[in-house]
Amino acid sequence: MPYRRLPKTDAARLRALKTLLDNNDIYTVRNRFIDWKTLNRAQPAYDRLLTASEQYKVSYAAQLRGAGKGDKLQRNATMYVSHFVQVLLMSVERGEIKKSNLKLYGLDESTTSLPNIKTISGLIKWGTQVVEGEKARIKKGGRPIFNPTIGMVSTHLDIFKENNDQQKRLQDRTAQALEALKTIRPEVDSVLLELWNQIEENFKNEPPEVRFAECRKYGIIYYYRRKEEHLY
Repeated sequence: MPYRRLPKTDAARLRALKTLLDNNDIYTVRNRFIDWKTLNRAQPAYDRLLTASEQYKVSYAAQLRGAGKGDKLQRNATMYVSHFVQVLLMSVERGEIKKSNLKLYGLDESTTSLPNIKTISGLIKWGTQVVEGEKARIKKGGRPIFNPTIGMVSTHLDIFKENNDQQKRLQDRTAQALEALKTIRPEVDSVLLELWNQIEENFKNEPPEVRFAECRKYGIIYYYRRKEEHLY
């Protein structure tokens, strides 16, 4: 014997409500068996869920697109910061730049290897310090590093930081849209439960083959257990 179960996804919730709302029989006075109070909750519930679901999809899609773009921008910024620091350290090793100047970049005088710029936070932290340090050294009269120039490093770092900030905003928007969905779902499930109870009550005296067919016409979803024969 099949059993009913409330939808687990928003798409299934919307289909169940739409199936009911599109059935003209529920609006006729003679055949109407669904309480008007419950029926009047159905359309607003459907509209709210549809709007919230679409907003979430749009926000999530934008977040995914931004994530793909962000990976490339992060690689570019990492490459430029890495190359600049390598040139800086080699210049120090050759004696072209004094070790004491490394402090301007947030580095110890004994530094001989790259700082951790593999993470987003590390890249932003050290990239920013490197840009500020190079500007400070030049301001003191030091010769600028040209391959790459600090201008190129700063440009790629700024592009990445701007995209990263935008991605955070998109993530926040997606999280808000998801919370809106979570708030709406219990109301939708409550409406569906009331509707389905009234529908099944109306057809309870019909034989199984008629009862299940009629209930499905009004949007009720039935499931069969594993290895159970699909008779109705």
